[in-house]
Amino acid sequence: MRSSNPVFSRRGFSRDNGYAGFNAQPQAGGAAVGTQGNPYAQGNPYAQPQADPYAQNPYAQNPYAQQDLQHGAPPQAPATTGRMTMDDVVLRTATTLGVLVVTAAVAWAALPVDDANIGRSYGIAIGAALIGMVLALVQSFKRKASPALIVSYAAFEGVFLGVVSSVVDNRIASGAAMQAVIGTLAVFAAVLVAYKAGWIRVNRRFYGFVMAAALGFVLLMMVNLLFAVFGGGDGLGFRSGGLGIVFGIIGVLLGACFLALDFKQVEDGIAYGAPREEAWLAAFGLTMTLVWIYLEFLRLIAILNSND
Repeated sequence: MRSSNPVFSRRGFSRDNGYAGFNAQPQAGGAAVGTQGNPYAQGNPYAQPQADPYAQNPYAQNPYAQQDLQHGAPPQAPATTGRMTMDDVVLRTATTLGVLVVTAAVAWAALPVDDANIGRSYGIAIGAALIGMVLALVQSFKRKASPALIVSYAAFEGVFLGVVSSVVDNRIASGAAMQAVIGTLAVFAAVLVAYKAGWIRVNRRFYGFVMAAALGFVLLMMVNLLFAVFGGGDGLGFRSGGLGIVFGIIGVLLGACFLALDFKQVEDGIAYGAPREEAWLAAFGLTMTLVWIYLEFLRLIAILNSND
């Protein structure tokens, strides 16, 4: 399948890669159960031919080997190394988010948004956002994860978020940044609990619905932006007033759906033995999704306070 995150659609967490298939459970030799008729499950490309653990006796030099075999204890195959684990994903995600938070804090402190400096700060923030977007696109089209690109993306994205958060917090709604952080963490925790409990079933239908909704959402925002640029004001009004609140809520819900897709693909990657470096791609995708949710919350808070 192709993920909501562009990084997942290129390498490691996609239909083209093959190991992350919906309703597919790994089995011996890397085959997948339930792949018949499922276009998102094409087997495990990371599967290697498995040597017969009984062909040689690893206990040959062990005086207790024969006794163990007589009691029905089979020799253990060597542990597989170099595969992605959940610890790897958590560590890389924490690193990426940590860089983002630090650069956001530096930007908040070093780029004031008072009347005399807001233009310069905005210019730096927009430049950082464009650089971050370019880095994200480059990483998305690379065949392998590049930690330097991913960390650099987080750093530039942090500068953008720091300035935007400072503007909303200092000029529109005091405490908005902390409220957006709490809202983002709450969505993350809720989706994780719902996913692990099986309340969210990530399957082909779910994926198709989310991607169709996301495409429609992005197209509407682009049209609104074009009307705002050429017609002035807020365009079609999708980002202000009552309509803006509705679209803000839809944006948060889409972000929650993206998280569910990300969790599924990370889980499948671990189950199919993806290489350890793929954990950087998982961290990259999760970071992009969390940034999306945070910005939608920040926008909602700004709209609600501007309507007061």
